[in-house]
Amino acid sequence: MNRLLPLSHVSSANSFSNVRLIATDMDGTLTTKGKFTPALLQALTDLALAGFKVLIVTGRSSGWVSGLVSYLSIAGAIAENGGLFYPSGSEIPVGLTLIPHLVIHRQKLAVAFQELQTQFPHLRESADNRFRITDWTFDVQGLSINEIQILGDLCQQMNWGFTYSNVQCHIKPLGQDKGVGLLKVLRESFPEYSPEQVLTVGDSPNDESLFDHNHFPLSIGVANVLDYVNQLKYQPAFITSAREGEGFCELSNYILKVSKRQNP
Repeated sequence: MNRLLPLSHVSSANSFSNVRLIATDMDGTLTTKGKFTPALLQALTDLALAGFKVLIVTGRSSGWVSGLVSYLSIAGAIAENGGLFYPSGSEIPVGLTLIPHLVIHRQKLAVAFQELQTQFPHLRESADNRFRITDWTFDVQGLSINEIQILGDLCQQMNWGFTYSNVQCHIKPLGQDKGVGLLKVLRESFPEYSPEQVLTVGDSPNDESLFDHNHFPLSIGVANVLDYVNQLKYQPAFITSAREGEGFCELSNYILKVSKRQNP
């Protein structure tokens, strides 16, 4: 399958005919200029009414996600880049990364961040970091690609994982990422869906594992993913013409049209 094929140029809807579950990033994918628009909220409602399951897979904190899953028309949400899963209707998260001692874990993350600050004093802890459990975040704004690469190398030397999005940089446990977390959630909570029935959606480097065609054969990037395409080892199969939340609405409309043709 060719990667980054424009959604508008898809000659056949067969690629989307089996989709039943959509696993999507949030910031820059569902949001538009950092906000949920009325059109996005309607798209989520329309998908749910048509029988599609939507999972949010985000780097945002446990604290933020526990609230979101209570209000949106979704089947659940994965927080902290694969760290925890909040099923719809539950206030208790399912841990996806094994962390025996949370207090000690947070202390070690804080030490790692302080070590990064010795070389990059301008790094600033993200405002939502206090609501996190499995990872530690700092603002990506003002960092160059070269600086981000150095930060990733330093984390690796300290035996930590690292990723970044259009919002934040994440110090995280090794092996914790969106793809790994999503595969575990699909296996344990949605075993009825095959890989061909799952569509993944994203826009930035911390969504790269969602574009891995070895696990997720059907993936979409909203148009702003082109800002990072040179940094992505795995690229989405298709791309929308619109950016951010408008791109997700474009995708939603397409999927609903395909579904309506199949079930008139």
